[in-house]
Amino acid sequence: MADNSMILAALENDDELLLLLNTEEREKSVLHKVNIDALNDEQFRSMFRFQREDMTRLSCALRLPTKVVCENRTVCSGMQGLCILIRRLAYPSRLEDPSHVFGRSKAELSYICNTVLNLIDSEHGHLLENLNQSWLAHNQLDEMVDSVRRCDAPLSNCWGFIDGTVRPICRPQENQRLVFNGHKRIHGLKFQSIVTPNGMIAHLFGPIEGRRHDAGMLRESGIETQMQRYMTTQNNEVYSVYGDPAYPISPYIIPPFRGGVITAQQMRFNKKMSAVRVSVEWTFGKVLSLFAFLDYKKNQKLYLQPVGKYYRVAAILTNCHTILYGSETGKFFGLCPPTLDEYLS
Repeated sequence: MADNSMILAALENDDELLLLLNTEEREKSVLHKVNIDALNDEQFRSMFRFQREDMTRLSCALRLPTKVVCENRTVCSGMQGLCILIRRLAYPSRLEDPSHVFGRSKAELSYICNTVLNLIDSEHGHLLENLNQSWLAHNQLDEMVDSVRRCDAPLSNCWGFIDGTVRPICRPQENQRLVFNGHKRIHGLKFQSIVTPNGMIAHLFGPIEGRRHDAGMLRESGIETQMQRYMTTQNNEVYSVYGDPAYPISPYIIPPFRGGVITAQQMRFNKKMSAVRVSVEWTFGKVLSLFAFLDYKKNQKLYLQPVGKYYRVAAILTNCHTILYGSETGKFFGLCPPTLDEYLS
């Protein structure tokens, strides 16, 4: 009691007293974590984006270790590490905000989040870079082409849709012009995605500087070289993707008809293909809907956080979410995604 009275007497005003009390309450709250097992199914999915039983299945499919050890020797289970990462990405909150959920300090949460992020990206990052996957075999591509054709699309060999997206970031102190996108008038990083009719992100290239054009991003990604190898049949028939006018025409990438004067038939082609190409925007929207932290640019600090890796891992987790619960794109085209084991194998 004497020590407390001396502390209170030393405080000059009410603001200092309030600051002290808030600090003590925050420290106490870290010690009393929320009982995650006591959450009902709706609360659990709202907090962690996946159902409780599917979270365990996802942790196993991602091949997370039973025991995750961080570089500062902080230890957690693979299941808890995945929950911490998803909780971090799910809301645009401060790192200390979920401390009461897991009963860990801000420093521990930071180490665990980055460690699990690196584990997922190093183990499964190739799924966003390589088109040589079992669920993209030629018989599967034929089903995708048929699903696009059933939606009255005039392009007869379209298996997906390509587009670029700019993710806003906090204005960096250095190299601001490199990441400034003049079209969007924001500082950001760019990514290029190919989305298939079943709602999956088949390819993701990036991040690159926000000032780069989509055509330059396409060239640097080398995706056409992969498509020449994996999207060509033995009869030299090709599977192509459809993109916006920013992309150059090739056998594997088909943009709309351009020019000041186009025929009525070409206008109909553009209109019908535009109606199905919008599905790529739905997938971009789903990534941000599930993981709203990515859309909070004030906390996307280029030189302090792995901003690009956040989006890559969020894309992998979004694909897993699509597999387990479906997507708007898959319902639109009437096509089911691959299984979780097939995708992550």
